[in-house]
Amino acid sequence: MKKMRRLSFKLPAELRMEPAAAARNFLMLTAAGIVNAVGVTMFLAPVALYDSGVSGTAMLLGQLTPEAFSLSVFLILLNIPLFLFGLKRQGPLFTLSSIYAVFVYSLVSYLITYVLPIDVRFASPLAEQDLFLCAIFGGMISGTGSGLAIRFGGAMDGMEVLGVIFAKRLGLTIGTFVMVYNVLLYILIGCIKSSWILPLYSIVTYAAAQKTVDFIVEGLDKAKGAIIVTAHPKEVCTALSKEFGSGITMLDARGFFSKEERTMIYFVVNRFQIGRMRNLVYANDRQAFVSIMEISDVFGSNVKQR
Repeated sequence: MKKMRRLSFKLPAELRMEPAAAARNFLMLTAAGIVNAVGVTMFLAPVALYDSGVSGTAMLLGQLTPEAFSLSVFLILLNIPLFLFGLKRQGPLFTLSSIYAVFVYSLVSYLITYVLPIDVRFASPLAEQDLFLCAIFGGMISGTGSGLAIRFGGAMDGMEVLGVIFAKRLGLTIGTFVMVYNVLLYILIGCIKSSWILPLYSIVTYAAAQKTVDFIVEGLDKAKGAIIVTAHPKEVCTALSKEFGSGITMLDARGFFSKEERTMIYFVVNRFQIGRMRNLVYANDRQAFVSIMEISDVFGSNVKQR
């Protein structure tokens, strides 16, 4: 009797991760969907302000169609095809994470609007009918949800997926592509509503949300990358290493006009260390060239702990 061959199934490499990391991402994507739903349904939707991207489009369609086609329904109908469309470019992990985050966003939006004892029909439960407060806090809270989704491997809006696919073909950056879509959306809302008050306040919402997303994804205290061109690399690197205890990268360089050999040093510090770094460099090489750039995030370095 022939032995049956044991069947085995292995997840694609991209979908394999440590259990702790997978649990963390799952919890944070859940939190992202909940937070986004709170910002939209408790601050924006009650006073007819609009989110950006697909979320804003879903809000508009939910207002123009019968009640059965609510915000929650359009979030699923519009976002999931976009994420699936970008599956090949973005990968299965990003796609699954994004679909899950949108599902939580949609479900919690439905619960807040129709199930939980929270009245969001005519005014925000927290900011009442103050459009400015609703725009600012709605944008900040929904931006927090979107930022968490991006930071932990997904997205809350399929419009950014379209931006990744089509922006370069149109000669635009992803940010510009999304902004153009939002401007057209707000113009359309103004024409449909025959009023520009709500679209203009919605732009305030969009600005607040984008700043919050940047803060969540990149952090408040961004690191600084320093490029130092010096003729005394040993002395400079020894001083920097002794003072900061951080990794240093050296590259051979040559001046275009002078043809002189130099060493280029790449070094990462935080904003409080720039002054000390500059003093150490010029104490060892008065002719050194130093340029400093902003870095959104750093991995594998102790710069943020010092």
